[in-house]
Amino acid sequence: MTADVNSEQAAWWNAAGQGWANVQDIVDMMLRPFQDLLVQTALERPRERVLDVGCGTGGVTRAITEATGAACVGVDISETMLAAAREHGTAQYLLADAQVHAFDTSFDLIVSRFGVMFFDDPTAAFRNLLRAASPGGELCFITWRTPDENPFMGAATKAAAPLLPDAPAPDPDGPGPFAFADPGRTRKILEDAGWSGVDIRPVDEIRTMPEELLVPYLSNLGPISRALKEAEESERPRIMSDVRGAFDGFVHGDEVRIPAAVWQVTASTPL
Repeated sequence: MTADVNSEQAAWWNAAGQGWANVQDIVDMMLRPFQDLLVQTALERPRERVLDVGCGTGGVTRAITEATGAACVGVDISETMLAAAREHGTAQYLLADAQVHAFDTSFDLIVSRFGVMFFDDPTAAFRNLLRAASPGGELCFITWRTPDENPFMGAATKAAAPLLPDAPAPDPDGPGPFAFADPGRTRKILEDAGWSGVDIRPVDEIRTMPEELLVPYLSNLGPISRALKEAEESERPRIMSDVRGAFDGFVHGDEVRIPAAVWQVTASTPL
């Protein structure tokens, strides 16, 4: 059961989760380079139990299961995304808030691909995850750097802004995609939570997808998706046509190229 501490996030991700489920194949294709980084980490030493935090539709959980043979558990607060995850493979999925859930087993590796930025209290969350780590356990997660370094996401926010005039200004330190953009703040959160050996290194990738998938992607994810949901159904094709031009700079022939700037963060349990 999801705890009340993150009830707003749970409500939001349950509502938004269907969009992610609709385009899970596109998302997994675009985020494959970051999945591969986590799989590579998992393969660095034998693993018995792996926890994937904010697993969404389960792409990373399945990939690590297949690559390592370890018992992998994906945890998320979105019932809709977990329902999509359970349609594939044999990994175990748990509906829970990783910030407060009392895990009944320990894990020698805890991973996340863009799933840890939405904690209401990140220090408490990583302290709870430390309790779920076995002695000698490791943590590895991927998180976004700054909005300026991720212009595609900025273009979506800017294009949607006139359509969502009442949307509150984002809190740079609150739950959201860029909550860990500041590496100094991220390091402090992890060290305050009790993790040791914190290492934060930049990774830059160009994600790609066929141009024909751009509109389905934008229609199901992010601020443009929210704007479309709030609009009358008859207005949605016009809105999508109007905002599509904001992404012309990312389109090269029949391919969309999206720069992605992230942090790969690793840490370990204290000796």
